Amino acid sequence: MALIAPSILSADFLNLGQEIRNIQEAGARILHVDVMDGHFVPNLTIGLPVIEALRNSTDLLLDVHLMISNPEQMVEAYIDAGADYLSVHYETVDHLDRLMERIREKGAQPGVVLNPHTPVLILEDILKKCHHILLMSVNPGYGGQKFIFASFDKVRKLKSLIDSQGLNVKIEIDGGMGPDNTEEAVKSGVDIVIAGSAIFHSQSPKDTFHQMQRIAEGAAVLKGNNAISA
Repeated sequence: MALIAPSILSADFLNLGQEIRNIQEAGARILHVDVMDGHFVPNLTIGLPVIEALRNSTDLLLDVHLMISNPEQMVEAYIDAGADYLSVHYETVDHLDRLMERIREKGAQPGVVLNPHTPVLILEDILKKCHHILLMSVNPGYGGQKFIFASFDKVRKLKSLIDSQGLNVKIEIDGGMGPDNTEEAVKSGVDIVIAGSAIFHSQSPKDTFHQMQRIAEGAAVLKGNNAISA
């Protein structure tokens, strides 16, 4: 089943606890958390204390995305803080194979993130070590950006690469996602649609989440039926 993962980057941080409770009551299963260091990307967000507070206040899966330089130095700390999924950028790691193993051995699900300009074929020899791949459909650093339309072609290429190796690696997409493009994302091969502004800046985050989840589930059923027919 395709899932919607609300991203707290766009939530009201003065009322973060209530925002998370609301979205959990709406049926969310995964919470996406962006960690930015002001170096790898031109923005500074949250760190370990917030991850720890989230872990102590919710049983949602914490999908932590490290947009930081030298993530090798920090992965254990973020897993100890409560990350369930932990994603690092291909563009920041020299020894990616070893880092994927370290993350898994520490007890989290390892993932690789690709910036919009990074081709998916570069993952060919690391896919088997990954639980998920996160494709950025905007240039990372800020919420609320417009979706890069070529991203769905990239999803299809990644899905084909995963299938060619007989793997079950989840595909995530993040950036400019909302009710208008969720269906195409899932039909293209996305398993987890990450959405921040579309949910938390809407008139009713609960209703928007429900709308996107229904769209994602419907698209997943259609995709499955088409696969069976083929």
